[in-house]
Amino acid sequence: MALNITTIQARDIPDAWFQCVYEIIDKGHRYQIDRGSFQGQERLEFDYITVQIRYPGARPLIPDIPEALCIPNPVADGYIESYLPYLMTADKQPNEDYTYGEYLEPQIAEVIRMYRQDGHGTNQAYMTVGDPKALLLKDPPCLRGIDTRIRYGKLHFMVYFRSWDLWNGFPANIGAIQLLKEYMAQEIGVADGEIIAASKGLHLYDYIWELARLRTMKNKQEAI
Repeated sequence: MALNITTIQARDIPDAWFQCVYEIIDKGHRYQIDRGSFQGQERLEFDYITVQIRYPGARPLIPDIPEALCIPNPVADGYIESYLPYLMTADKQPNEDYTYGEYLEPQIAEVIRMYRQDGHGTNQAYMTVGDPKALLLKDPPCLRGIDTRIRYGKLHFMVYFRSWDLWNGFPANIGAIQLLKEYMAQEIGVADGEIIAASKGLHLYDYIWELARLRTMKNKQEAI
C-alpha cells in the first residue's frame, strides 16, 4: 500500500491549523506508540504532509476558536513571543537536553550575513537542528531543519519536522518560526514571504480527538 501524501494550501497560520485538523480526522493513520512521547497511547498521524502558508505573517498567529464551542485555545496569548528565545538563543535550562536555539543561533547570524554580503542567488542557506548524537536522546529534536530562499524579493522558509503535535505544537512552532523569519527578513532587507512546512509525523494524540471533532464539527460517525 502506497503512502498517502497530503497537501494543504492555506492563507495564514490559523487556516493551516484548521485544515490540518479537519483532514487528519479522515486521512490520519491510527496506531499505538511503541516508542516516544506518550508511549502506549494512540496517535492519528498523516503519512506525509506538506503545508504551504501564503501569508504566515497575518495576525493573529494563534488558532481561531469560536467562543460558542467552549474549547480552550491550544496556544495561549503571549506564548509564541515567550517561546521565541528557545528558538533563537542558546540559553538552556538545567533540565533541558537541548534547545532549538542551541543549534540555530550561530546559523541565523551566518544566513543573514550570507544573503547580505554574498547575494540572494544561493541554495546554501540551510539551518540544521540536531547532530548524529541526537538520535541517542530519549526525546530527540522534532524540528530538524529550516531551509531558506529569497525569491521575488521575499524571504521564504521551508521547514521540516520529524514528529509534530498538531493540536498544540504546530501553531506554536509555526508562529515562533514566523517571528524568526520576520526578524531575519528585516535584517537582510527583504520582504517577509511564505512558509512551506513538511512532516512525516504530524499527529493528534488520542486524548485530543474529541476536541478535534468539536472544533471541526465532525460527528463521531464521520471521525476516526
